[in-house]
Amino acid sequence: MYLNKAFVFGNLTRDPEVRSLPSGVQVASFGLATNRVYKKDGKREEMAEFHNIVVFGKQAELAAQYLKKGSSLLVEGRIQTRSWEGEKGKQYRTEIVAERIQFGPRGGGAGGGGGTGGGAAPTSKAGPAKEKKEDTIEYPEDDINPEDIPF
Repeated sequence: MYLNKAFVFGNLTRDPEVRSLPSGVQVASFGLATNRVYKKDGKREEMAEFHNIVVFGKQAELAAQYLKKGSSLLVEGRIQTRSWEGEKGKQYRTEIVAERIQFGPRGGGAGGGGGTGGGAAPTSKAGPAKEKKEDTIEYPEDDINPEDIPF
């Protein structure tokens, strides 16, 4: 059995660009940045990876409507490499063809929503402050003792 599956969660690096295929199907493409934090020689280091994402159909329309640069997004899809003859000879592009996208939490003016199911619900003036509090997870400062785990 073979498996080609990618899950990435990050922020858009540019607004989605929408095109139409001759069949009328919408195609959106955009960049997604993911960050990795690690320690090197005791110092915190951060590294960014950039991914090319392609979305088809209704999800492409929703992405174009609700997402913009800086929006957070979860993408589930497959990795695909295309090649073509260009001015510089044979060129390649590796991208993630999205099978499913899920909008991340809204933050500081970034687009997004609750999922791929449609628009965002209207909120009152008190809504965003309450929503911020629900998105925050407070972790205990104590270290976890492996002996306390019941299995």
